[in-house]
Amino acid sequence: MHIRSLSLENFRNYVRLEQELPDRAVLLCGSNAQGKTSLLEAVYYLATSGSPLSANDRQLINWTAKKEGMAHIRLRAEVVQREQVREISIVLLLEPDTQGRQRLKRRVLIDQAPRKRRDLAGELNVVLFLPQDVELVTGSPAGRRRYLDDTLSQIDARYSAAQGTYTNALRQRNALLRHLAEQGGDPGQLEPLDGQLARSGVAISLARRRLINALSQHAHRTHGELSGGKEWLQMVYQPNFDLTRPPGIVCQTSFQESPGPPQGISDQDLVAAFRQQLRERRREEVERGMTLSGPHRDEMRFMIEKMDLGVYGSRGQQRTAVLALKIAQLAWMKQETGTSPVLLLDEVLAELDQHRREFLLAQVDQVEQALLTATDLEMFSPSFRQRATLLWVEKGLIQPYER
Repeated sequence: MHIRSLSLENFRNYVRLEQELPDRAVLLCGSNAQGKTSLLEAVYYLATSGSPLSANDRQLINWTAKKEGMAHIRLRAEVVQREQVREISIVLLLEPDTQGRQRLKRRVLIDQAPRKRRDLAGELNVVLFLPQDVELVTGSPAGRRRYLDDTLSQIDARYSAAQGTYTNALRQRNALLRHLAEQGGDPGQLEPLDGQLARSGVAISLARRRLINALSQHAHRTHGELSGGKEWLQMVYQPNFDLTRPPGIVCQTSFQESPGPPQGISDQDLVAAFRQQLRERRREEVERGMTLSGPHRDEMRFMIEKMDLGVYGSRGQQRTAVLALKIAQLAWMKQETGTSPVLLLDEVLAELDQHRREFLLAQVDQVEQALLTATDLEMFSPSFRQRATLLWVEKGLIQPYER
């Protein structure tokens, strides 16, 4: 899989960009704040319909365009996969809603036909590695949940649909809980939303469990190589609602031994158990005005033996764990789809020692396309620079790099 051409309009630094890209390593060079990271961000947005750097899409609109009243963004990529070319486009446009307020609306198009957000699954797969990704180990659980969601949604449209259903049901349920707390009413109104939450929540938890199990197996081997066999990484899923031990169901299987539900327990059993837990906590949830059970409160931890790296790990151990995770994601995506995702590396070599730097660059040679950013080309060996395509980025403009 590789991107043949990329088009950006009014995105961050880019007023207008039309760029052809080769199916090999592409090294984007330039000073800080010129648009190198923004280009990777745009590719990630086309793959996931979300920015890895901003929760507010309005911040992505080019400042000059916004000031001149052109409050829109257009992203387009031609993606080659198994000798077939597909065009992916995302348009963000500020439009007035029924109350006259300006809202940014997203439109997804594949081969120029309007599609749903979940239809992006499998069209463009990417693995993004940012310097701040160490926060996957040290940061909040929300960041780890988003990483799992973005990874799964790239290749599984059913997961993306379940996530959308869960998010909408959770928002409506929390609003109803607050209404019941403030105004009173019949708690039985929660039942339809409980059903939606339970069905989509079970699908999300099962998929996350399988993903974490697979990533842990890949990362375990990679981390062992990176540490010279001195340390072995394990990623542990800590579900808010443990599908292997739902209330009222007796089982002996530990979730660390199996990526799926315990033998003899069906998805319907899990949905029923989830709904039962929601009923049992209903009074507490009404009092607090929020839903207290479900995958929106899940957690994932990075462990070496019994040590939690997020709490006790050194900075070097945390960075090594993230490097192992990203390489594990690369291997898992290729295993699941049969094609290598596009690898996006943003100034990460500066954070790694020579051994880990060489290990990461070896992965670049194993994918069809990689986009890397750098302010200092000396971090790359002469042989790597020779076989890569070098582009110079300055003030949102890209041109061939003069060696």
